[in-house]
Amino acid sequence: MLTSIDITIRTARLSDAAAIEGISSLYAEKGFILKRTPENIIENIRNFFVAEQNGMIIGSCAISFFTLYLAEIRTLAVVDTFKRQGVGTMLVGKAEEVLHEEGVKTVFVLTLSPGFFLSLGYREVEKETFPQKIWRDCTNCPKLMACDEIAMIKELDGV
Repeated sequence: MLTSIDITIRTARLSDAAAIEGISSLYAEKGFILKRTPENIIENIRNFFVAEQNGMIIGSCAISFFTLYLAEIRTLAVVDTFKRQGVGTMLVGKAEEVLHEEGVKTVFVLTLSPGFFLSLGYREVEKETFPQKIWRDCTNCPKLMACDEIAMIKELDGV
């Protein structure tokens, strides 16, 4: 397993956009996450975090604010050779830290990997708990009528 000394987690920069798009597009092609266009990534670059090792981007995730107290962690993707080495956990941890600093009380995810998020303290809820998400993003999703993602939530009081 990698140590935190091996990896830097930081806010993404514009120069990271192509790497983020490359990593996330592999997950999107498999149907694990929504495809993000390069323009969408650039437009939202300050909401992305990257994991970097020796100058190479090996993972990323983003945050999306819905209300003053509700946000989503999304677009979590890690290069295959670095999976199961703690990179995803570090990215989610950084996202939660920033959300907590912003005063967000509740964070949610829509995921096909519920076991991962369970291990981080999330619990399963009904997707209908987040009508804001459904109206903003789900209406454009190719899985709209057959969504197989699991909604999960975590309270950030103790982060």
